[in-house]
This record gives sequence, C-alpha cells and structure tokens, in this order.
Amino acid sequence: MEVEDRAELCFPQFPNTSCRKPSPWPPTVNIMFYSISLITVTLNLLIIISISHFRQLHTPTNILLLSLAVSDLLVGLVLIPVEILRRTSCWFLGDFVCATYILICIIIPLATISDIVLISADRYVAICDPLHYTTKVTTRRVKFCVCLCWLCSVTYSLLFVKDLPTLPGSYRYCYGECFIDPDYSSLLFDLVVNFIVPVTVIVALYLRVFAVAVSQARAMRSHITAVTLHHSVTPKAKKSELKAARKLGVLVLVFLLCACPLYILTWAPYSLTMASLLHFSVILYFSNSCLNPVIYAFLYPWFRKAVKLIVTVQILQPGSSETNML
Repeated sequence: MEVEDRAELCFPQFPNTSCRKPSPWPPTVNIMFYSISLITVTLNLLIIISISHFRQLHTPTNILLLSLAVSDLLVGLVLIPVEILRRTSCWFLGDFVCATYILICIIIPLATISDIVLISADRYVAICDPLHYTTKVTTRRVKFCVCLCWLCSVTYSLLFVKDLPTLPGSYRYCYGECFIDPDYSSLLFDLVVNFIVPVTVIVALYLRVFAVAVSQARAMRSHITAVTLHHSVTPKAKKSELKAARKLGVLVLVFLLCACPLYILTWAPYSLTMASLLHFSVILYFSNSCLNPVIYAFLYPWFRKAVKLIVTVQILQPGSSETNML
C-alpha cells in the first residue's frame, strides 16, 4: 500500500485491518449539531430542576415528563456528542467504551419512546375517563411504570447486544470504527419493538383522544345558551382537553418526522449517498429530544414561571420549594 493511501487509514501501521478515516463534516454542520446538543441539555435540565424542586409540580403527569427529560438529557449530553465524534473521526476509545456506547444508544431511545407512550396513556385517561383519573393514575403507579420502563429498556439492550462482551471487535469490519452490524432478524425485531408497536399505541390513543375532544367541543358549542353556571365552567374544561389533544398531536407528528427517516434508511440498500443520509438521520432522530421539552414544557405556564425563578436564583431562598406554580 502506498504512503498516501496509508495516510487515509486510522491505523497506518495495520494497513490490512485498519478502517479509513471518515470524511469530515463542514464546520457549520458540526457547530449546528453541537448547538442542538447544548440546547437539548439546557432545556431538559431546566425541566428536571423545575419538577424536582417545586413540590406542587410532583404530579403523576409531571413525573412522566421528568423521566422523559432525563432520557432526553442523556441524549444531548452523551449520544449526540459521541455520535458526532464517531462520524467525523476514527474511534480510539477501545472496545469497552464502544460496547457501552452501543448499549446506551439502545437504552435511551427505547426509554424515551416508552415515556411518550406512558404520557399518551396518561392523557388518554385524563380526557376519556376524567372521573376515575385520580384513582387510576396515582403517583405510586406512575413511578412504578417509569421504573419498569427503564428496567425493560436495559434488559432489552443487553439481549440485543448480548454477544459484545464475549466477542470484542466482532461487530465491526475493521479497526478504527464503532459500529454494530445486527442480522436481519434482530433488525426486524428492533423495528417492531422500537417503532411499530409504540407508534401504533400512541396513534391509537391519540385518535381516541382527538375523537373525544371533538365531541366535547361540539357539546360545548351546543350549550352556549345554557345557564350562566354551565356557560362559565363547562367551556373551560373543554378548552383544556382540546389543548391536551393538540399537544399530543404535535408530539406524535414531530416524533414521526424525526424517527421515520432513520427506520426507512436502515432498510435501504447500501450506497455512499445512503450512508451519508443515514448519518444525518441518526442526528435528526436524536434531535427529537430537543423538541420534546419545547412541545411539552414551553406550552405549560408553570415551566415559564419555574425558569424565571431558576434564572434569578430565587430557588435558593428558604421555602422556595413551596412556591405556588399554578
């Protein structure tokens, strides 16, 4: 092998087993992706501090938001920066770190989509069965479901990459990259577990929520001429329920837009163009973690109030955890 060709290798001293150096991305692209990572960490950290600190925000729904914020925070803190490093330079961190990163890449997105399913179910019960919501959805049950989702995510990731600890390096074609090449059955199973099943559940719940919200909106309009008591109380409840349906619809749409390219390109025939598109689709999928706090948190007045108290350092004052946030 010529000297110029060796310079393109990650490990020139091992020309037969070394990977080629990946093509660098333009500086503006790197800056954009690192900015997404920083924004993701910042927004989700604000949610975690807000819900954890203020006692009035310790509700079942907010516990689900807290779990979602934790998984999204890890995406911005770990997955996006390492993914950029992995796609723009050779991998010099060894087999153990690579195996750990692959495990995290499976655990965090699965935990995220599980949280979104739980949030959809929470909104479904709140809108479709409001009279029994407080008895069906309790803080204890929600915490149990959250812990169960994280436990299942960890277990699934260990089963999916069970051969990594015993077969170091078997998941790659050459030295200098961190990559797993699962077989067809594993890819199909992962597609069903990570995408088809949760998306089907989310869409089904949303369609039901939307149908109920529409029927309630019609009922509200038909009661415009009712007595003053009904006129003042009923519309408020209907508007809040319709708002919840819209938020859930936005979440579903944004998630599908971020996730579909990755799952479609994963099954596309390999080519240099498809490989480049796949790299960007991974970052797009991770970018959903930046949009989740925008969709769920910025639409809530309590979050804006909490951010103001955090930025002005008023949360350090004694008794600040008892502040009225609603």
